[in-house]
Amino acid sequence: MARSAGFQTLIHAVFPPECLSCREQMANDDGLCGTCWRDTAFIMGSVCEGCGVPLHGEVQSGDRCDPCMQTARPWSQGRSAMLYKERSRALILALKYGDRHDIVRPAGKWLANAAREIMRDDTLIVPVPLHWTRMLKRRYNQSALIAKSMSDLLGASYCPDLLVRNRKTATLDGKSREERFDELRGAINVHHKRAHLIEGRPVLLVDDVMTSGATLAACTEACLRSRASDVCVVTLARVAKDD
Repeated sequence: MARSAGFQTLIHAVFPPECLSCREQMANDDGLCGTCWRDTAFIMGSVCEGCGVPLHGEVQSGDRCDPCMQTARPWSQGRSAMLYKERSRALILALKYGDRHDIVRPAGKWLANAAREIMRDDTLIVPVPLHWTRMLKRRYNQSALIAKSMSDLLGASYCPDLLVRNRKTATLDGKSREERFDELRGAINVHHKRAHLIEGRPVLLVDDVMTSGATLAACTEACLRSRASDVCVVTLARVAKDD
């Protein structure tokens, strides 16, 4: 361990740690400087039981936000680490499209913190899948990377290929809630060689961003068809119209 610490000190001498957002030099790895931390919309306090968005006013345990009350969620509980805006949006887009794998480790920590209270015993952590054509183009699944990081921190089981997209879907950007759900209907299933892993077992689905919840709903329904005992979801960020 002493040798490892010495090596890390040498690395820092050559490549000083930087803020993930503004690139200001920092004392520690894998984080945000004080200014960027304050400007990142981390979710704290009372949250919606269905998606993790912040709730305001008098809140009781199990309360849900308006979108989660208007649209039935097939999963039992959901959490998010931050709101999808400004700095958090920039970080996620950098991870998703900019090969910023240095964001994976801290993102895993933020996810782990958000997910701890909804983790069940023997939970299997599962990322939302990409279609193979998109995977070929992008070269990695950002949801799988952050799910693996989170599972390592939580000491939980992880299966990166439990779910598969059996057909290519159009981008959901710009689509209405109804169009998103229609586009995802029947597009995701449990891999036939992995179904035994979730029968009678709780699953925690991981995605980078939740907007309408259509993708997570399709994944949840696939897990429940394969007899998962329970499904919860956690996302790095939640799109919310009202903060």
